[in-house]
Amino acid sequence: MLARSAVRALSANSRTFSSSAVRQTKVAVLGAGGGIGQPLSLLLKTDPLVSSLSLYDIRGAPGVAADVSHVDAHSEVNGYPADKLDEALDGVQVVVIPAGVPRKPGMTRDDLFNTNASIVRDLAAAIGRVAPTAHILVISNPVNSTVPIVASTLQKAGVYNPARLFGVTTLDVVRAARFTAGIAGVKPADTPITVVGGHSGATIVPLLSQNAHGKAITGDVYKALVHRIQFGGDEVVKAKDGAGSATLSMAYAGAKFTNSLLRGLNGEKGVITPTFVESPLYKDQGIDFFSSNVELGVNGVEKIYPLGPLSAEEEKLLEACLPELKKNVEKGKAFVESLNPPC
Repeated sequence: MLARSAVRALSANSRTFSSSAVRQTKVAVLGAGGGIGQPLSLLLKTDPLVSSLSLYDIRGAPGVAADVSHVDAHSEVNGYPADKLDEALDGVQVVVIPAGVPRKPGMTRDDLFNTNASIVRDLAAAIGRVAPTAHILVISNPVNSTVPIVASTLQKAGVYNPARLFGVTTLDVVRAARFTAGIAGVKPADTPITVVGGHSGATIVPLLSQNAHGKAITGDVYKALVHRIQFGGDEVVKAKDGAGSATLSMAYAGAKFTNSLLRGLNGEKGVITPTFVESPLYKDQGIDFFSSNVELGVNGVEKIYPLGPLSAEEEKLLEACLPELKKNVEKGKAFVESLNPPC
């Protein structure tokens, strides 16, 4: 029985690797030397859908590349120093951006804005110049503002395609599944939770009512769960006592979303996951970007799904989310506009 199980497992793995070999993808990680970038690069090295990995940072990327390249996965790895950004982007189809300064105790994602906004803008400008058709996955915080910065920068370069730009909110989804499962006493696979809105504090809206286990959580336990999902990053920053933020779990979430996108790009059907994209859902309220379930496919964004039925509590969470999210999005757009004011 054990032998038959092992054969079935090996056969399944063989099918996965052989099917993925048809269309593999060159992926770049910008910010590969940082706390998120290093474990993210390692995880992407093991993804069978990645054929080539370009690692870039202002310091440390060649060393990370040398280290990661020893892992016995088939993809090639190259590292690029600060003055080789264009070379790192040459021919890439997917760019993942974890670059920027990490959160420290007492900092909000908005506190990161001034430094990270400039970093993300400069990287977006290089992508627009060298790899204008690449799919761009933004991890750098504050995502609610950095994604609009990338969009506005690419618009100014005349190469913006909303189907190819994503804010990675997967860590909120991962946390929601894990924390809900812990309360319900089940496995996280049994508690997939759609998380909508944005990627900071009150803009994070977990739709617990759309899962049977989540729906059963009420009262103070529900309130504490929502707060933990919304502010899980603070929990990690405090526990690390000034030594960093949620780097490892964010790297896992980033690799998880990258794999989802790669599967969609390779033609797999039914790849649906929340992500922060240009969305029609709340444009009538002046909110151009919003995270909801999105179907990923060969073009990137294939379909943006409505939120579905909401509980009274979720309606209140959404009501608190929207004005804050609107301010975040407008802040990102204004940053780019201020650098290039209209004539």
